[in-house]
Amino acid sequence: MKKRAFISFDYDHDSDLKVLLVGQAKNPDTPFEIADFSIKEAIAVDWKSKARTRIKGCDVVVVICGEWTHTASGVSAEVEMAQGEGVPYFSLAGRSERICQKPTSAYYNDKVYKWTWDNLKLLFNGAR
Repeated sequence: MKKRAFISFDYDHDSDLKVLLVGQAKNPDTPFEIADFSIKEAIAVDWKSKARTRIKGCDVVVVICGEWTHTASGVSAEVEMAQGEGVPYFSLAGRSERICQKPTSAYYNDKVYKWTWDNLKLLFNGAR
């Protein structure tokens, strides 16, 4: 059974990476489906309650990390929601040629994993 995934990403800098992950979810042997996307803060005043509801309905939160993720308050808030709701999450390095920062709310021992197809399959199956 495929895992339902919520994608958290820096909307201002890494929207292209979200598109790539959504594309990978369409592969025939993918272990996950995208349940919903991160919500842009400016879209709605109540985005946090909507995000929490969506996160609670998922099996895992995928945090796509880029160069500026540590400055993205929405990503940090979504990671805190996952932590508070007990929804597992993992972080992917979205840009292999650059230093990718994890969100400020991530635990100090949270790893940022290399984004490969093999790693994605392992991470969705709990290898983290």
